[in-house]
Amino acid sequence: MRIPFAHAIGLLLCTILTFATAHAADEPVLQLQLANQKQKLALSNLLRHPSTQTITIPDDPTYKRSMSYQAIPLSAILRDIRGFEALQFKASDGFVATIPVSLLRSASEPWLALEPQTRPWPAVAPGKPSAGAFYLVWLMPEKSGVSPEQWPFQIESIADVEPLEKRYPQIVPQAQADSAAWRGMHLFTVNCASCHRINGGGDGAVGPDLNLPFNPTEYFQEDFLRRLIRDSSSVRNWPQRVMPAFSETVLSDTQLDDLLAYLHQMAKQKAAAPQPQSSPQSPQQ
Repeated sequence: MRIPFAHAIGLLLCTILTFATAHAADEPVLQLQLANQKQKLALSNLLRHPSTQTITIPDDPTYKRSMSYQAIPLSAILRDIRGFEALQFKASDGFVATIPVSLLRSASEPWLALEPQTRPWPAVAPGKPSAGAFYLVWLMPEKSGVSPEQWPFQIESIADVEPLEKRYPQIVPQAQADSAAWRGMHLFTVNCASCHRINGGGDGAVGPDLNLPFNPTEYFQEDFLRRLIRDSSSVRNWPQRVMPAFSETVLSDTQLDDLLAYLHQMAKQKAAAPQPQSSPQSPQQ
């Protein structure tokens, strides 16, 4: 039985459209959720952007070696962030980095590395996925003291937010603004809050709350707590361990003192974590 030519063409077009839609649905998309910019950016479009080029990161903190990427300057995709205090980068694994806009506009030059689907990057660890499809990298991190925790990868969305201490007052120490505990809070927000919370306050969900039900200063001798922060594998190690090491180049001894002063202070400021709102129960069957 012959199929009319027009009908055959229609079937062919329908098949092509279905394939194209399925392919597009599989493509990584970056969600921009800023007050002045709501967009979904497809990986293929960013790779074709005129500002995209090959860059080299000599000492990539995720891969622990030199890496070259197809990347686009962050400023090329974000229209205007001058009116914001911080941007929040959410990753698919639960990692959340809140980065000050002042740092994102600094001489350290943030770029968004793009992983081509035809040339995937290496896994970040055995049995783990790569850092793609979207990875925030810095050309000159040393110019502004960018922390390794400010290199979020597997990014799904970028949004404008207030700094953590404004959104979560339960993480603020009852101490003078020039005190070690206050300086330690800022170190916590940069280096620890991507994974941990204090008194239920924060965005991180990868690691445990560092004050509830107990603060680590309450169950670790200080020497072992320092060793844990410097290199967690030296105190306890297991295949699923994800806590990175914080060397003296990332966190100086003086800064570590300040961080511990903050934890000691917060152990005296325990506050009940906010309870999630209960959802209506479904009728029993």
